[in-house]
Amino acid sequence: MNEMSTNWDQRADEGIDALLNGPGYYLAERVFSAEQVAEANRIINAHSDEAQAATHFHGEHADKIHLQRRVWNLLNKGQVFVDMVQHPLVMKVFGQILGRQFILGSFAANRLLPGAPGQEPHVDYPYWDMYNMDEFPIGINSSYHMNCQSLIALHDFTAENGATAVVPNSQKRGAYPTQEAFNKEYIQTICPSGSMLLFVGMTWHCSMPNNSDAERTSILGQYL
Repeated sequence: MNEMSTNWDQRADEGIDALLNGPGYYLAERVFSAEQVAEANRIINAHSDEAQAATHFHGEHADKIHLQRRVWNLLNKGQVFVDMVQHPLVMKVFGQILGRQFILGSFAANRLLPGAPGQEPHVDYPYWDMYNMDEFPIGINSSYHMNCQSLIALHDFTAENGATAVVPNSQKRGAYPTQEAFNKEYIQTICPSGSMLLFVGMTWHCSMPNNSDAERTSILGQYL
């Protein structure tokens, strides 16, 4: 898709409706050019080729620490990330849902090497610990969103390499997902590189295992 010829106002209206009233997520394919994707991958790989750049897994995945690499604070690592973080679709959709003075929580890369395990299904900050409702006031619900997320695919996302899984309409439940419920309802967001997934923090989601022989990298943006 040619960004210069795209009507972002129309796409933003579709995205807002999808996040609030529809499935809780909106996928825009091929938002970023092949050149932007290549530059982003080059920089991310340069900052994450060493094993000590890995994040950690708990319990059964502790032996796979070297297969997931996170690169934080991307905005000081290249102009391509500055362009990505404030893409017109992000600004228009999230500005309406979160309010004009929304802020950036983080902008980081998640690089999953072959064999990397998936995540447990979850919701995002500030809802991430909803599994313990004693932490929340009585009457919390999903009518007021405090968090939106963007995910930029820097490789083709496929079922085999662990494309992000989401449960449609789960943002309306105001509840933390169980593994059993998630497994019954999830779909994977299959898309080409350069695509962008937008969703609200209460949408049930997780990264799936990378069972391919190639890496899969994404950029994760948190807006509050």
